[in-house]
Parts: sequence; structure tokens; C-alpha cells
Amino acid sequence: MERKSENLGSTENWDLIIKPSSRLLVFKLKDIWKYRDLLMMFVKRDIVTVYKQTILGPIWFVIQPILTTLIYVIVFGSIAKLSSDGLPKILFYLSGIIIWNYFADSLNSTSITFKENEALFGKVYFPRLISPLSKIISGLLKFLVQFVFMGVVMIYYKISGYPIPLHLTIFMLPLLVLIMAVLGLGAGIIFTSLTSKYRDLSFLLAFAVQLLMYATPVIYPMSSVPEKYKGIIEANPISAIVETFRSILLGSGHLNWCQLGYSSLFAIIVLFLGILIFNKTEKTFMDTV
Repeated sequence: MERKSENLGSTENWDLIIKPSSRLLVFKLKDIWKYRDLLMMFVKRDIVTVYKQTILGPIWFVIQPILTTLIYVIVFGSIAKLSSDGLPKILFYLSGIIIWNYFADSLNSTSITFKENEALFGKVYFPRLISPLSKIISGLLKFLVQFVFMGVVMIYYKISGYPIPLHLTIFMLPLLVLIMAVLGLGAGIIFTSLTSKYRDLSFLLAFAVQLLMYATPVIYPMSSVPEKYKGIIEANPISAIVETFRSILLGSGHLNWCQLGYSSLFAIIVLFLGILIFNKTEKTFMDTV
């Protein structure tokens, strides 16, 4: 683009013009691909900065679900005596914890995108969606480490004589993870957009995530839910994903295609709504922080 300078009377050539997009529902996939190296740097930053000054480092990826599983086994399995649907309690709780943690971590980390990067956003241009996307990808690496650990535990139980079925439905696992990622990304960028103006919403998020976990069959199977409450639990789009995850890996739970379709549609709608709100907030973000 060329424009006439009022003071110098010369023509200036601009290589790049940055201006707000007139469209709200735009993914900017071309820009994200162009800045893919920056995306990978953000992913590396997200992983390294968390465990850089810790003694055990990335081993915490495994220690966290182990400790949580042991607590759940004692509190919910032994004291409260909640059903584990006939599964070994360690396998039951571990399977629920690692798939739930991926969603919860994705939501919590993306919900502070604007707040965490406000200084960076005010200095340099890059597609803002790269920041929440980096959280989703770094969370995926953590999930994969925990999933491998669960595979080791499953092999131990298999060798010990516990029947763990293997079905072709195991190839659905990437789909389940993708739905969780889309749902966490969509919900997270909605919260980060809203909290840029209404900061007190951030105080409610941790409480809301905790309540949502109890409305998800993480510490109990769907089969133990009383009939009068089953509709409420099934309305939670994450419930079908957790149940399907257990069904595929452990042969417990129920694979309901209608419920899984509902979860997928819900995730897509949340992502579209999140991008719309995110793009709208991005235009005036620096004026509200």
C-alpha cells in the first residue's frame, strides 16, 4: 500500500498493514501456519517454565495423577465405597483422571491468555489464537505422557490375570482427545475474553470446574447414577467422552453414539462461539486491560 506523507511529500511503501478484521468468525489458519515456529516456541515455553526450577521436572506429569488416584481410591473407593463398575479401583480412577485433567488443564490455561500475555500483545503482532493453541498442544504432550503411564499400569494388570479387552474402537481415542481439546479451547477463550473486562469471573472458574467434575462420571460410573439424575449427567457433554474412554480401554462404561455426537456438536458450537467472542474482544483488548 502507498500513501502520501503530509510532512515530507514523499511516497511510503508499506510491506504489511495490520488492522482489525471486519469479520468476527475468522480462524486465521493461514496466519497461524505462517507463525507455526512461534507456536512451537510457545509450546516449549509452556512446558519448560512450569518445571524448570523443580527437582523432579517432567516426572510431575506422572506423579500428579498417581497421587490423585491414590487419594480417590482411599476417599471415594474405600471410605465412601462408590462403585467402580467392577473395575480395579486404580484403573477406574486413573482412566477418569487423565482424560478429565486434559480438559480441565486446557480450560484453565487458555482462560488466562489475555491476562498472561497482555505485555506481549501490546508490543508485537502475531495471530492471538496462537497463545491458547499453545496451551492445548502443551497439555496434549502432558496427556500423552500420562496415557503411556496408564498403558504400563494396564499391562501390569493384564499380566496379573485381569481381563482387559482390546477392540478396534481403540482407534477412536484420537477423536475423543480432539473433542476434549476443542471443548477446552472454546470454553477457555470465552472465559479469557470475558475476564479481560470482567475480572471477577476468573474467581468463579476454578469453582465451576470443580463442580463440573462432580457432574462428570470421573469418580463414579454412569451405571451408578440414579435414574432421576441421569438426564442431568448426560446433559454434560464431557460425560459421554469419559464413559467412551473407559469403554474403549477397559471394557466398562457405555459407548453411546448419540451422546458422543451430542458432545462433538456441543464442542464445535462452543469453539465457534469462543472464536467469535475472542475476535471481538481482541480489537479492544488493550483498551480494557
